[in-house]
Amino acid sequence: MLTSVQNPLVKEIRKLHQSKGRKEKQLFLLEGTHILEEACHKSYPLLTVCCTPEWQERHQFLWELLSQKAQRIELVSERVLKSLTTTVNPDGIIAIAPQKSTNSVKIASLGIALENLQDPGNFGTIIRTATATNVDGLWLSADSVDLYHPKVVRASAGVWFKLPMAISDNLKAEVLKLQNQGLQIVATVPNSTINYWQIDLRKPTLIILGNEGSGISQDLLELADYSVKIPLGNEVESLNVAVCTAVILYEVQRQRQSQSS
Repeated sequence: MLTSVQNPLVKEIRKLHQSKGRKEKQLFLLEGTHILEEACHKSYPLLTVCCTPEWQERHQFLWELLSQKAQRIELVSERVLKSLTTTVNPDGIIAIAPQKSTNSVKIASLGIALENLQDPGNFGTIIRTATATNVDGLWLSADSVDLYHPKVVRASAGVWFKLPMAISDNLKAEVLKLQNQGLQIVATVPNSTINYWQIDLRKPTLIILGNEGSGISQDLLELADYSVKIPLGNEVESLNVAVCTAVILYEVQRQRQSQSS
């Protein structure tokens, strides 16, 4: 059992707390029982798993499964486990995994493009909502929050593995490509005269959402077939970007289910 925080493995895993370390190693952290269960369910490759003896005793079946799937599995002390995780109250297990290919994603019916999104909690929540509403895939601009940020993975509540996602340093080109393939481009802007439910979202659609503070760039806005707003009352200026995403995605579902019923 590993008991020293000076152990070379511990030091290597701790480097993955930072974006620089994750990029250099092309690895990332998976923290918590539920996320590891989902990783196993999706057969996501695992390199190293570390857990406490107490966790092992409570989760014998998952321990056996992880022993088969991971290249290396180690028992560690509570102190070491806490040094490995980024959470305040870890539940006893952490793993490192290789980053996946994020060069392309296929979007045929419904997609999301996120430009310069910065908050990892927002991004994780968007991933969760997009998965729940049958989004085909998601494009993320390269200047956005790290796809592999531990909080992104945690906030997605385990569905991080289920949604196809890709990163682009030229989001405009990807949006234009999808537009040429027949998708209508819908941008969310606060000063639009069109409410989000007033357009036909039964058509193949790409929804663009922007930075929490500055919104969508002019370059992308110029590509949009429609700019829509979510009307707000009581002098409320804006909604959280993850909330905006959920509102629009569920309107897509409402329209499409009404069409099929």
